[in-house]
Amino acid sequence: MYKFGPVQKKILIALMGSVALGFSRSPWQYYRTLRLMRSEWRKIDQRNFNRSLHRLSDEKLLKEKRLPDGSFRLVLTTRGKREAKILSLIGSSINFKRPKRWDGKWRLVLFDIPEKNRLFRDILREHLRTLKFLKLQHSVFVSPHPFEKPIQELVSLYSAQPYVRVVTATNIDSEPALKRHFFRR
Repeated sequence: MYKFGPVQKKILIALMGSVALGFSRSPWQYYRTLRLMRSEWRKIDQRNFNRSLHRLSDEKLLKEKRLPDGSFRLVLTTRGKREAKILSLIGSSINFKRPKRWDGKWRLVLFDIPEKNRLFRDILREHLRTLKFLKLQHSVFVSPHPFEKPIQELVSLYSAQPYVRVVTATNIDSEPALKRHFFRR
């Protein structure tokens, strides 16, 4: 996996977003999604767009399918779908709403990821930092917010379930210090 530029991210998410349009439950939701996608497309410079398409194609994330009428269709490869899911997961987890009231439970993420999966380890740590988890130990992070679902999605996306545990606890020995860190006014 390499770093995507802003145009490449938009292309991958938009291609994945077209699937979301098909699953829209209401016309209002469909047109809202379509308007958002259209406004983002207008901001893209055509040269950047072409360059990004070629790079995504070179990286085997996109492939061109020639149609009988001479036109072509862009299709995400399996790897491209995976990368688009990661990008959409990043976007959705950053915007994840925190509840107004704390439910009194701590969420701990513990992991022991082998060196051969170093890339996923770095991605997981970055997600945890983005979600404002506090590092308790080298591979142990804690948060009072219910972020179990985005973390589980990320772990399953990388097939790393044997290496990561998400624990919900009601009591931690360093609770006063954690409360000061997370709930300072």
